[in-house]
Amino acid sequence: MNPPFLPPIGCNGRGVQDSCLDRPITMDEPSIEEQFKLVKRTGDFDYFDRLPLDGQLETFLSCIEKYDLPVHTTSWLYELGSDDHLIEEHMKRTAEVGSTIHNMMVYNRHANGRALTDQEIIDAYLFSYDKGMRYGVEPSFENHVNMWSEDPRRITPIAEAVERRGVPFNLTLDYSHVIFKIGNPVEQKISGICEDVASQRLILDPFEKGNLLDEWLELNIVRWLQVRCVAPNGPRNLWAPHDPDISAEAIAKQSSFELLKGEPGRGILYPFTRPAPGEWHSEWHAYNVEPTKEVVRKVLNHHLCRLDSRLRYITTEMITLPDYALNAKFSLIGQNAAIAKFIRATWKQLTFQQ
Repeated sequence: MNPPFLPPIGCNGRGVQDSCLDRPITMDEPSIEEQFKLVKRTGDFDYFDRLPLDGQLETFLSCIEKYDLPVHTTSWLYELGSDDHLIEEHMKRTAEVGSTIHNMMVYNRHANGRALTDQEIIDAYLFSYDKGMRYGVEPSFENHVNMWSEDPRRITPIAEAVERRGVPFNLTLDYSHVIFKIGNPVEQKISGICEDVASQRLILDPFEKGNLLDEWLELNIVRWLQVRCVAPNGPRNLWAPHDPDISAEAIAKQSSFELLKGEPGRGILYPFTRPAPGEWHSEWHAYNVEPTKEVVRKVLNHHLCRLDSRLRYITTEMITLPDYALNAKFSLIGQNAAIAKFIRATWKQLTFQQ
């Protein structure tokens, strides 16, 4: 068996803005070629992470060759009952751009408004697996807010049920969607986990024994690690008030709770490195970054120590949207590059210690 390797590290396309005090982070993105150029220029990434939209495939293929920067991973959001037809289309496009895995964020409710059952999620995964493998593309279901996994307790039983069918369950692990709920009663209520957290039947903190991260790693279902820095019960995005009259391709069309106009975005991002004065809306403390770092350490250590580790891809996920970094004034691509550097340094330290 081959020795452990550090999986390739990619940058999410929504994290590619050369923002600063004079150019705040915006929903208006650079061109696809400029995104490739900025990711390549950092020197910290092995690939670019993004699904080509309609009419973009040729541009992607040209940029892959020009910047010697492959696309290994793609992602999309799906509402069952209205977006089912997109699954095979996106699997095919994923293969055409040279990727072998497609991340799927599946909303919690069917298009008709009812909540999805566990069996419907299982069936959706098996359907996606069947469609994807026709093109050599694996589906990977992400733990994510506003999706079926907003309540993270659903992941283990659904993964186990899929694997009893003889199909590997791939989890795209974005533990930021768990960390930001630590110590946050409002967010825990949204997930319906307050009682289990209070009784310690559910442990969110990656430093505590018996936590969810360790559970998922023990199941060996983590196929793709997404790294976004968040703080436990961190500040909401005060610079991104909700406006229900504005819609954009990546803004969720379903929400786990009623959003009121003027409410700040959810606090699902915290700067990985200290922002300069005026670059961010809240105080910054280094200790708030530690849970994110612990997730990286644990996932990489798992990958190093288990020769059957299924981890194959890593991406950095400091992104533009209202619940994340919209209107902040630090360098978004710089924050992503800093995380990539930390991942590489952590791997080097772990392999040195082994």
